[in-house]
Amino acid sequence: MKANLKQEFKNRYNKEATHTFFSPGRVNLIGEHIDYNGGLVMPCAITLGTYMLIAPNSDKVFRFKSVNFEEQLEIPLQSSYTKSGEEWFNYPLGVINYLIEGGKELGGLDMLYYGDIPIGSGLSSSASIEVVTAFAFNQLFNCGLTKLELVLISKRVENEFIGVSSGIMDQFAVAFGETDKALVLNCDTLDYEAVPTNLGDHLLAIINTNKLRKLAESKYNERVQECQTALKQLQQELDIANLCDLDSATFELHKHLVTDPTVLKRATHVVYENQRVKQAAKALSENKLEEFGQLMYASHDSLKNLYEVSGKELDCIAEYGKTDPNVIGARMTGAGFGGCGIAIVKKDSLETFITKFTLYYESKIGYAPSVYASLIGHGVSELKD
Repeated sequence: MKANLKQEFKNRYNKEATHTFFSPGRVNLIGEHIDYNGGLVMPCAITLGTYMLIAPNSDKVFRFKSVNFEEQLEIPLQSSYTKSGEEWFNYPLGVINYLIEGGKELGGLDMLYYGDIPIGSGLSSSASIEVVTAFAFNQLFNCGLTKLELVLISKRVENEFIGVSSGIMDQFAVAFGETDKALVLNCDTLDYEAVPTNLGDHLLAIINTNKLRKLAESKYNERVQECQTALKQLQQELDIANLCDLDSATFELHKHLVTDPTVLKRATHVVYENQRVKQAAKALSENKLEEFGQLMYASHDSLKNLYEVSGKELDCIAEYGKTDPNVIGARMTGAGFGGCGIAIVKKDSLETFITKFTLYYESKIGYAPSVYASLIGHGVSELKD
């Protein structure tokens, strides 16, 4: 892969790349729709991601090219930048904008990006691009920023430069991920713990439903509002800042304060999903993979029945998983309404799993999913020869 990309860089720019960087995508193993409720999430880096090859230039320009997209940009070094259109290069351009705004001295750069993350699948290709750009510039121009500062800049790009209201989990997992470890991240404090995740003779099957996620953003904002409503009603008797400040026992004693049945369902998911993350971390630390798998199924059922962000495509993944003895656990991952699901599958049964699951999915949905195998990978880094 790396050799091919180096040749591609040389073909595009007629010179050698001086550095190669890699930033992974991510999946969230458990803990869904609780990042904006001050809760715990359990993402991990995957072995799919974004490669960035670079070489300085003396022209004082930034050149953005991609193997995945035809659109390219050549723009001079200036004091600020604004988003233009919907092209992919707005993500790295936003990073550069905030580095310059922060007083960092940058120079001209020729860049080539390649990603093997399926675009629009909910595996955080945008966060991967942002973080690899921030990391590369920080190293190349000696900006002296910490990894957390790079994460915060990347999140700012997503929220302010691009205009997407998302939490910090994606950029955090992409930057801080560790091989064979899941991160238990407190989205309120940003404290985290890397939990050993020994998949043994299993791997992650990442399943793209190939459904367009048209409803995701409007429904996402609706769920955020419903959680805020529940929080305000519970605050009548409880001194809490977030729904995830509640344990299940306290919630059960006070849930009568939440008067709307739909809002109550949303709050119930949030409180119990946060508890499941704690149980999942304990199960993994004790090497109880089967128990972790059951928590994955419980998470999916809650997202389907209480939070109502699933759909027949994502439900298909969990339903099939329960029938296959080579699958330990399965669930939707991400915002829902399409996007991806994950399953923990025996390595030596992967091809059989893909064949049987694809037939099952096609019979229910009418078209095929895409299945990608991944291990739990490492966070952003420079790739050395």
